[in-house]
Amino acid sequence: MIETNTLSVLIADDHSLVRIGVRALLEKLPRYQVIGEAGNAAESLALTAKLQPDILLLDIGMPDRSGLAVAGQLQQERPGLRIIVLSALETAEAVLGALHAGCRGYLVKDLLLNELELALDAVAHGDIYLSPRISHHLVATLQRDAAPVADAVSHAPAGDALLTERQVEVLQGIARSLTTKQIARELNISPKTVEFHRAQIIERLGVRDVVSLVRKAAKLGLVDLDE
Repeated sequence: MIETNTLSVLIADDHSLVRIGVRALLEKLPRYQVIGEAGNAAESLALTAKLQPDILLLDIGMPDRSGLAVAGQLQQERPGLRIIVLSALETAEAVLGALHAGCRGYLVKDLLLNELELALDAVAHGDIYLSPRISHHLVATLQRDAAPVADAVSHAPAGDALLTERQVEVLQGIARSLTTKQIARELNISPKTVEFHRAQIIERLGVRDVVSLVRKAAKLGLVDLDE
């Protein structure tokens, strides 16, 4: 029996050791509960239909079918399903493919220990999570080839600064001089998640300190300093 407010998670990866490791990490997070494991694409589709998870952790490199093809099919069948990709690939092309397939997160496998909770919390609140290590690859691609990429990432955050709605909310809290704990309380997220968003915002706006961050955000029309 899943507790109230607990989100169910299905793990889909063809490597049993990865599944064991992810399950062990999730067992330390009381808000999330593993309800099943799949070892290939066919099992992923079947168990998703049977178990109806809230979140699917999906490997790209399945032996019988691409994980991205699975994601695309599931987005048609269950548009409310939140999918986070697990991959060893760090290329912008792989990330863009995942976003185009409707995935809400992209995790590099060797960073799972540090980022799994952040990614789960982000997608649970309707945001998109990308491992910071791969973000610069994506941003570089967007800057290099803006028009084709903009079409390819129709599911990705929009706007000059590539900020998600949640990041804009965090930014507005920063502009109001709220502390990390105050922002976390107001948005009903963890302080650690606020700190992650703050780091992502600073990186994506290309600034080095909070004062410059707020000034640039005001210039872009993301916050109103007169409020």
